[in-house]
Order: sequence, then C-alpha cells, then structure tokens
Amino acid sequence: MIRKLTILAALGGTALAAPLCAQQPAAAADPAASFGARQGVEDISLSPDGRQIAFLVPDKTHGDQLFTAPVDGSAPPLRILVATGDPEKLRTCGWVSNTRLLCRMAITHKADNQLPETRTRLIAVDAVGGNVKLVSKREGDDAIGLARSGGTVVDWLPGEDGDVLVSRVYVPEERLGTNVSRTLTGMGVDRVDTLSLASKRVETPRKDATEYISDGRGNVRLMGVNPVNDSGYDTDKINYFYRTAGSGDWRPFGQYSSTSGVGFNPYAVDGDLNVAYGIDNRTGRLGLYKVTLDDSHTESPVFLHPQVDVESLILLGRSQRVVGATYVTDRREAVYFDPALKALAASLGKALPASPLVRFAGATLDEKKLLIWAGGDTDPGHYYLLDRGTKQMQRLIASRPELDGVALATVKAVSYKAADGSDVPAFLTLPPGSSGKNIPAIVMPHGGPAARDEWGFDWLAQYFANRGYAVLQPNFRGSSGYGDKWFQNNGFQSWKLAVGDISDGARWLSSQGIAAPGKLAIVGWSYGGYAALQSAAVAPDLFKAVVAIAPVTDLGQLREDALLYTNGRITRDVVGSGAHVREGSPAQNAAAIKAPVLMFHGTLDSNVLMNQSTIMRDKLRDAGKSADLVVYQGLDHQLDDSTARTDMLRRADQFLRTSMGM
Repeated sequence: MIRKLTILAALGGTALAAPLCAQQPAAAADPAASFGARQGVEDISLSPDGRQIAFLVPDKTHGDQLFTAPVDGSAPPLRILVATGDPEKLRTCGWVSNTRLLCRMAITHKADNQLPETRTRLIAVDAVGGNVKLVSKREGDDAIGLARSGGTVVDWLPGEDGDVLVSRVYVPEERLGTNVSRTLTGMGVDRVDTLSLASKRVETPRKDATEYISDGRGNVRLMGVNPVNDSGYDTDKINYFYRTAGSGDWRPFGQYSSTSGVGFNPYAVDGDLNVAYGIDNRTGRLGLYKVTLDDSHTESPVFLHPQVDVESLILLGRSQRVVGATYVTDRREAVYFDPALKALAASLGKALPASPLVRFAGATLDEKKLLIWAGGDTDPGHYYLLDRGTKQMQRLIASRPELDGVALATVKAVSYKAADGSDVPAFLTLPPGSSGKNIPAIVMPHGGPAARDEWGFDWLAQYFANRGYAVLQPNFRGSSGYGDKWFQNNGFQSWKLAVGDISDGARWLSSQGIAAPGKLAIVGWSYGGYAALQSAAVAPDLFKAVVAIAPVTDLGQLREDALLYTNGRITRDVVGSGAHVREGSPAQNAAAIKAPVLMFHGTLDSNVLMNQSTIMRDKLRDAGKSADLVVYQGLDHQLDDSTARTDMLRRADQFLRTSMGM
C-alpha cells in the first residue's frame, strides 16, 4: 500500500512506498537480545544512478555482511561479501561506479608485543559479488615492516567510473644479498582503477604525511604533515600545506594542535570558491571558517553559535560539497548554506514528526535523488530514498529492526545545580508509562572525556529504561561541545569538577523524588566507567552498585601503557602529571569504595588496555571488596558483538537488581 505524506513547500504531496526490505521485529520478550543486537544497518550507500543501495548488516556475533539491492524492490537483497570478525571487519562501503564498490576493512589482533593492534585495508568488489581485489598498497616479500593504515578515499572522482584517488602507505623494500632497494616510504596519493588495479602516482609519498584533501574533482589541494619527535613519538601538531589552483608546489598553510584545539583544522575544499572549510577556536568555542587558498590566507567566519561549538560539516554527494554544518544544543541541529536543501530539511522535519532528527546520508551523481535518515528518541531511525523530481519518498530499511514495535522511552533535556551553583545540562530517560517517581535510577556518564551526550536514541539508556530504571546522562564539566570554559583541562586533569558534577546529578535524582531510597546506581563505558568508579570512591555512600565497561582505572598505568604506542606522548600530556594522577585513580583508592563493582572488558581493546580492569579487580579484592570482571575474548573497546552485548546487558541488569535488593 502507498501512504501519502504532506511535505510542505519543497515537496508538496509525497508518496511513501512500502519498505524495500520487509523486516520482522523481534519479540520484546527478551529485552537484552533486542537492545543488545548491533545496529541493523551499520553503513549504507546509494549508487551514482540511484537504482541500488549497498548496506552493511551484522551477523549474530561480531561479523559483517555486505548486501546490495535495487531500490524498487524488483529483486531481494543480494549478499556479496562476508567478514567473520575473526579478525577482519567491514567498516564502510561506497560505490565507485554503478557496478563496483570500495570497502574499508579493519583487522584487530595481538601484535608481537602482545598489545592489541588494528590495521586497515581497502578492498573492491563487484555489486553482484566477486572480483574482490586489494586496493591498498600491497607490501612486497622484501618489505621492511608492515603498514598499519591501508589508506582512505581522497576523492571519489565523480563521473569517472571505477577510478578513485586513495591515500596509500608505502613501506621501503630491500632485497637481502643484493643492492636492490625501493626507498619510497610514507603516505602518498594514487589514482587507482579498482577493477584492473592499474594505478598512477598523484602525490609522492612522504614519511610524515597523515592527510590529503581534494576539491572533489581530482585535485589534491591540502596536505597534513605530523612530525615525530627525536624519540619517534607522534607530536600533537599537524602542519598543513596548500596548493594554489593549477600549481604543483606545496606552500605553508598553517598549524593545528590536536590536544589544545588551537589553529585552523581543515575538512573540505571548494574548488569554485578556492577556499578550505574548517573548524577553528578563535572565540573560546569552535566555529566554522573558510580560508582562501592563495597567498592572502584570508580567513572569514561561515557559522558560529553563541552557546555551543560547531560539531561538524555537512558534505553531500560524490564530490563531497559543503552544504551546511551541525551543532548540538539539547539536540543536533543543522544550518544549511544551500537554500533548496534548507527548505527541504524543514519540510521533511514537519512531514516526519515522530522522527525529528533528519540528515542527508547520500546522493546520486546529479543529486536528484537523496538518501535520507530520520529518527528520534523513540525511533532508532529509518532510511528513505527521495526523488526530488517526482517528489516521491520511499522507505527503504530500518536502522534497528529488532526494536520495531517495541515501546521506547522518551528522552527529556534537564539541568541541575552543581555544588558551586553551575547549571549542568543532562538528559533524563524514564521508563515508558512510568510516573518517574520513587523508582530505581542510574547515573550514566558518557565516555571520552572529550565527548558529550545528545538527544536521541541510545541503546544502553533505552535498555535500562525498558527494565524499569530512570537514567540520567549528565554533560559534566570536561564534556566537549560547550566551549573551552566548560571543557576545563579535560575530564582527567579536572576530574574533581567532572566527578563532582556526576555525583551532584545522583543527588538531584534523589532530591526530585525520582530515585527510590537505596536504589541508585552508576553505569559507565570507557571514561564513563572511570567516572563511575571514581565517583564511588569519592562518595562511597551515594551508590549501591557500580557497572564499569572498558574503564580507565589507573591514570599512572594509562600514561605508561600509552608510551607503547606512537601517540603515547600525546596521551601522556592529556593525562598530565601531578597529585591528581594518584588522587584521580580509582584503582589507587579502591579501599574507599563500598558498593559492589561489576566490570566488562574485551581482550582486543586497544583504546583502554584490559589490564586497567584487571588492576581494578585485584585492588578491590585485596581491599576485601566485592568485584567481578567479565572478559570477552577477541572483542575490542566497543564490544561490537550482539551475543556479547546481550550477555552484558543481562548480567548488568541482574547485578543491579541484586545489589539494590530488587
């Protein structure tokens, strides 16, 4: 059946056809399985002619499957590629022509020194399956070392079927017993035919190059260089170079610091305007600016928000043209520079009131057909195909089919007072149908710490709300997105402010009558796990239970472990030095914790090594405390495995109920 939508102004009456992929919702009888299932569509791409989509879906554990399908539903989805997850995983796939795709693959394993390490590679495959070929630079038998990065797409070369510009990492080669050697080393750019693998060098490799940015028409205009120090560690400085139009010479452009955020950080080039678009922190908040790619380097603001940072650019189409920018107040908003897209986005927002978050996820070569995602707090999201000529919009596929038909909880933006009187923004999720009074409650600090929560669907918060808990997600001081004053020195060096804000959020839940007496817990992932444990150490009588997933627990150990990686000095500087390293480490203050602790960690976590959890468990047990650690073999920081996540949710819920006497 075809339903009618009224999309104002830009579209008029629009027909919404039946979904391309009919997906049956799973029964809500097992919430852990429904919410723990990985996102049903992990990546999606529209072919240049708009007749097909390609999408990545997970298997029941941690593998991936790539499907293609005609958008008119004339044939069922065709599975063309499978990655088992042991160890290879598919991350993204895009069309290089109407008959061929290019995918990025990640391989995580234990290196010779037994540290988790991830390598990436680019592979190409036909849209009907077969002809799988390695596009990343292949190391020869005489290579001295192995490239960790397989490169990225620099330019999709619109209209030039099958060819792309990709960054490629060259490893020097030397044949033993001969004088034969190849000295090229570092990252360059090649033009590659993804079918024949014929290639042409576009940019000569440089040892310290880390990034290339094109104008979307095959011209590389910016290069980022990250010098290493005398000890071989990466620095936090990226030096950028540019080319004037038609020139082959690189000229100095500017410098950006990844830790302080000082400097212009370029993201895209507009060849027509001869400018680079990027983010700069000139006012204490991140804003979008453009800088001319000539000797004047004239910088001018494009968009600045008076309260929050600009989050990202909106890039559309195969040329990745800049059409807008996003920022987050309570929820993610967009400002569009393209008048037609601005009107269209407004109309779509009115036409899909249950899914107020709308973004353009792809476009055909001529941009007459658009791939659209829409979702909200109670809608995990659906993908649509919009034909701007016929004004028809077709629903294609659900982001999380397992949750179709499951009642989800509304998310409300709130704020509460910190001890010093500051207003801390947060999000409150209450169980569906609940009065929101006198119920078990969870404080859930986010990871990062250079991150923030925002309004929308959150599978972890929604699961606990489904199980009857109120969930508070505070954007404590140390969170990003609110400018330098709120970020402070980051959530590690300024841990007292961050943890204080989180604890004050727990007290607010009690003062508002939301949290029932004796039924208040804290749950966190990554930095959130750190904050959960440290909060329990600082305020030992506040929480009845602590769940920490892949947590940092010992800042001194974090500094030590970081030095095993090339970016170790950067991590060391982020953590800092001084009394806060010991005072701010929950493992060093385990004896103060009264609440029982449950932790989860994957053995292939390279973000936070698993020794952080084992150290915490041992310290707690040595102090006579209750502590358990669940280890997932072969999983990384995200525990990106449906079976493992289901198990984690089920265990966490049972632990919380037991600890709070429910």
